[in-house]
Amino acid sequence: MPEKKEIGKVKHFFDKISVAVIELNKGLKIGDKISIEGHDNAVEQVVDSMQVEHKPVEKAKAGESVGLKTSGVVKENDKVFKVLE
Repeated sequence: MPEKKEIGKVKHFFDKISVAVIELNKGLKIGDKISIEGHDNAVEQVVDSMQVEHKPVEKAKAGESVGLKTSGVVKENDKVFKVLE
């Protein structure tokens, strides 16, 4: 079982375009594997693109909110974990 570290939570989810706005409390970068987990769902994926204030970025730091496309439906307040291989 890979180790996971909580890095933020979902602030908003746009279901039509499958994009989550995630408020980070730890850094995140392209290529990181993340797991977004709620009461009844979990979405695991590799971050292949993200945006801060509608501009594409390679990495984001704690305190920033990022938008990223999710491979499944997530909900507000779902916890976001970085999966440590």
